[in-house]
Parts: sequence; structure tokens; C-alpha cells
Amino acid sequence: MAAAGRVGLTTERLVRAGAELADEVGFEQATPAELARRFGVKTASLYSHVKNVHDLKTRIALLALEELADQVSTAVAGRAGKDALTAFANVYRDYALAHPGRFAAAQFRLDPQTAAASAGVRHAQMTRAILRGYNLAEPHQTHAVRLLGSVFSGYVGLETAGGFSHSAPDSQESWTEILNALDALLRAWPAHPAGMQSAVHGPQAPGR
Repeated sequence: MAAAGRVGLTTERLVRAGAELADEVGFEQATPAELARRFGVKTASLYSHVKNVHDLKTRIALLALEELADQVSTAVAGRAGKDALTAFANVYRDYALAHPGRFAAAQFRLDPQTAAASAGVRHAQMTRAILRGYNLAEPHQTHAVRLLGSVFSGYVGLETAGGFSHSAPDSQESWTEILNALDALLRAWPAHPAGMQSAVHGPQAPGR
């Protein structure tokens, strides 16, 4: 086998090849050994560019987060409310369908320091910017961030796995209705759960 330097390998080229490999065969199968086989080099020669499997997966995750954040930023620019929510959601879905391995990588668990320096921070900021258009204060805004992340990741995960391929209606129809429902939910988000709790328990007796 050739040495890595002879085939012009760099860390950036290796990570991008790993991302392409993840899209082809799955994120879990994107390993230094498989990349070495594809480049026709010894696995050990890649370790001057990536430390190990975890390092490779982390770098692929960072690349995916960056790509996705750039696409979301472009899509939501100048939009607000439902238009921003829809644009945001569609980017996630389109990216997942086009790049299933990269999308799985974007959900890879990063250590706190790496996560804080990643484009994941931009994702959170853009999500909260959209939610400010719905006038959600804390802690409701954080609850809504988690809801949106769960819905988007869950839906596209099932869709990319073929979960909606053999039943009617078409998945696009469901997706559109789900986004309409999310918009309605965010507009009607309960603002005072504490008040609801008081109503359940009833008013306290005088003097208590």
C-alpha cells in the first residue's frame, strides 16, 4: 500500500472523505480502517491526521454542524415567524435526506469543550432567534427548543429509514401539516404553568 503522503492526504481531505463515506455506508461504518482501504494506504498512516475512530467521528460531526449551520443561516435570513420556522425545518429535512450519514454525525455526542466551540452554538442561537418571534420567555423558550429538535430529528430519522414509504398520505403532506401544527402550538404556548397548577389545587384557605 502507498504512504498517505504520496496520495496527497490532508486532515481536511480525510474528514471530507469520511463524511462522504458516512453518507454512503452509514456514520457508524466511517472508520479510519475503511478510509485507508479506499485510499489504498495503511491504516496506521492515517493516524498522523486523526488520532483514532472517535477523533475522526468528532471531526465529521463538526463538519456536518458547520455545513448545516451555514445552510440554515442562508435560508432564514430576512424571515420571521412561520416563514422562518418552515425554512429552518426544511433545511434540516433536506440535509438529512441528501446526507444521511452527515446528519447522523451532527447528532454525535461531543465533549463540552468541543461542543462549545462548534457550530452547534450557532444552531441554538438561530433556533432561539426564530422562537423570539413567538414571544416565548424562559423557561418556555428552552422547552420549545427541545420540542423542535425532537420533532425534526425524529421525523427525518424515521423518514430516512423508510418509515413512511409504504403508507398514505405522502410524507411531504405530513411534514407540511406538522409544521402548521408546530406554528399553531408555538403561538398558543401556555405562558403560565404555575397558574395552571394553582387552579388544579384550588385557592388556599384564608390564613394559610
